[in-house]
Amino acid sequence: MSPEPTLQPGRCLVIGEVALTHDGSLGLAHAFVDAIADAGADAVKFQTHIAAAESTPSEPFRVKFSRQDTTRYDYWKRMEFTEEGWRGLADHARDRGILFLSSPFSIEAVDLLERIGMPFWKIASGETSNAMLLDRIIATGKPVLLSTGMSPIEEVDAAVARVRAKNVGVGVFQCTTAYPCPPEKIGLNLIPFYRERYGCWIGLSDHSATIYPGLAGATLGIDMLEVHVALSREMFGPDVIASVTTAELRQLVDGIRFIERMRANPLDKNASAMETAPLRKLFTRSLVASANLPAGTVIAREHVAIKKPGTGLSPDRLNEVIGRRLARPVTADQVLAAEDIEGLAHT
Repeated sequence: MSPEPTLQPGRCLVIGEVALTHDGSLGLAHAFVDAIADAGADAVKFQTHIAAAESTPSEPFRVKFSRQDTTRYDYWKRMEFTEEGWRGLADHARDRGILFLSSPFSIEAVDLLERIGMPFWKIASGETSNAMLLDRIIATGKPVLLSTGMSPIEEVDAAVARVRAKNVGVGVFQCTTAYPCPPEKIGLNLIPFYRERYGCWIGLSDHSATIYPGLAGATLGIDMLEVHVALSREMFGPDVIASVTTAELRQLVDGIRFIERMRANPLDKNASAMETAPLRKLFTRSLVASANLPAGTVIAREHVAIKKPGTGLSPDRLNEVIGRRLARPVTADQVLAAEDIEGLAHT
């Protein structure tokens, strides 16, 4: 049964982003589905590129990273899967109990993915201002999750308003387009800012290649987290440098769930202290006799020590005890009780 396409209050949707790190291998893409599911994430996400629909053969590389693709168009072409291939990945994800997501980069890609079935649409940072693409996606009626890495606030405002005008659910990811992203540019301050400004699902799209921003975001109650994932840092691809490994993804998911449980269970300090009453007697101290003393001894300071366990008179009653007489004999290291001392009240 496929997972329910909703965001649950108090539970961060963790998205493992493969992007193009499968390097055009459908088999490797399926391996990512299993690895991300095994790590406990809620969703696996790809990118759906159709070269002829989004690029021209003359598109150059911004950074030449591929040894086998002459142009960016050649690279997009090599990253394409057939509709049958995409459907197989979606079915595999659903069989593993996680959501299948893929960011479309053309209207044709939207058409293809809509036929497969998408629970949400994740819009890449570079497409947030693409009105034609956004309108086509909004027309599906499925929630739209917007990345903001390349957008000023006014552009985010416009995109959110565009989605809401059609009564479609919307979410906003804080995202900084830097690979890898240094801590100074993560922008955690924008999480509460977006939440107050838009009153919608708010998340973090993290490219730091660490688990720390995601954990910090969880303490702020983010609704969704997207992190790039690699099977190892020795893999090929432009996103590997900004990715966590699948082992780190497991740590990240476990950490987020731990934080969610903490946030969902505020502590009553007094009630918590009462629960430790048996331990308190072991770890606190009592007034004890420092020597063998006969009954009738007028207790002086040198007659009393302060030692564990805390089963007798509390050390804060020391001044009440000094100057009083012993009601009965005591032995060295005997924990003192109110009955041992004449005229001492029980508390």
